Amino acid sequence: MPQVVVVGAGQAGASVVAKLRSDGFEGQVTLIGAEPVPPYQRPPLSKAYLLGEMAEERLYLRPQSFYDDSDITLRLNTRVVGIDRAAHVVTLNDDTRLHYDELVLTLGAHPRTLPAAIGGSLNGVFAVRDLADADAMAPAFTPGKHVLIIGGGYIGLEAAAVAAKLGLQVTLVEMADRILQRVAAPQTSDYFRALHQSQGVDIREGVGLDRLLGDDNVTGATLTDGTALEIDFAVVGVGINPASIIADSAGLTVDNGIVTDSHGRTSDPHIWAAGDCATCQFGDQTIRLESVGNAIDQAEAVAKNIMGADKAYLPKPWFWSDQYDCKLQIAGLNTGYTDVYVRKGDTTGVQSNWYYKADQLLAVDAMNDPRNYMIGKRLIEAGRSPDPALITDPATDMKALLKP
Repeated sequence: MPQVVVVGAGQAGASVVAKLRSDGFEGQVTLIGAEPVPPYQRPPLSKAYLLGEMAEERLYLRPQSFYDDSDITLRLNTRVVGIDRAAHVVTLNDDTRLHYDELVLTLGAHPRTLPAAIGGSLNGVFAVRDLADADAMAPAFTPGKHVLIIGGGYIGLEAAAVAAKLGLQVTLVEMADRILQRVAAPQTSDYFRALHQSQGVDIREGVGLDRLLGDDNVTGATLTDGTALEIDFAVVGVGINPASIIADSAGLTVDNGIVTDSHGRTSDPHIWAAGDCATCQFGDQTIRLESVGNAIDQAEAVAKNIMGADKAYLPKPWFWSDQYDCKLQIAGLNTGYTDVYVRKGDTTGVQSNWYYKADQLLAVDAMNDPRNYMIGKRLIEAGRSPDPALITDPATDMKALLKP
């Protein structure tokens, strides 16, 4: 009986095993997770869960009973410490050796941390990646405390929004010239800067962290412009690195993630990868998509190909972020854009930013504008690019742009 072993019990790993069973795979399925809890949603960790609006059980993607009823062996609190590709065996941290016919690596990613030399190992310095991280920092989110957020990407901004809503004093520093510089246009940065400033967040752009101060616990910080701050704790949101060490040590091809072909195979034909740890093909680019949507879709494509579908995975990028009462929805990838066209809604705070490369529509950032997000998503997936003049004209019937 064929055995599929999936290493990494996050969104991608859970999606692989569920798809195998729903599509009729009758072999043995084992899902290995390093954490003590079943696979769970990660996006709410820095939002609803940290705010106390979502109980832990509601984070779980499926109850334990699903794995039992589906004959999926769920091994929690377990790590894979070695892969013997010749023998088709993984070695676990308790020295158990587990045979596989097909192995799937859904290892996710790790948050980048600050060096100990600048205070990164002090107590009260937190990152947001897993449930333990969120649980560790939750008690610090007490009204009146001063938190320093390091990094103006989506994780940093979401943490800032939670802190501000809970009544903390919030200072956010971003070394780049503007928040969201790596991922969004200036128009989107402007929108979220104004949103956070309206909630009392002190945003400092073009300013980095020099070092965190304290003996055992963090008590202050000095910034690269010489400013000294007294703080109660710090949240680090400076990006993530793909979890690819075990793949690298097994001799698989790794380049900013575990390299896969269009079907999800690694450089070993019996080892697959999906999610934040894995690359994928998007047009003529090899990229990693750090999103829930990709984790699900790429994982399900891998499951189908393990069962013989022999079908290339075609990513349809989409992302989201919740900050205060604003829901940002993103369709497409804006890489290489040359122009951004802004469409304002009839209501304050409703806006969509449309990214073009010359005359080709690449992506849409929609703030509290779900209708235009869906229109933009459908246009991008259909390969259609409306005249930008129509996008910016408030009289345009946007839905009509979808007509042949």
